Amino acid sequence: MAGLLEPGMLVRHPDREDWGLGQVQSNIDSKVTVNFEHAGKVVIDSKRVFLLPVAGTDHP
Repeated sequence: MAGLLEPGMLVRHPDREDWGLGQVQSNIDSKVTVNFEHAGKVVIDSKRVFLLPVAGTDHP
C-alpha cells in the first residue's frame, strides 16, 4: 500500500484521528512524509503504520 502513496495524496493516520487530514509530501523507501492539519510534518515508517487514503470527497 505504501508504494501507492504519492505526493499530494490525502491520508489519515489510523491511530491518530486528532492529527486530522494529512497530505503526502514524499514517499522514499519506507519513509512517508506527511503534513497533517493538527500535527504538522511527520515522517511515518510505512512498514509499521498503514496510512489510510482519503478520497477527495470524503472530507469537508
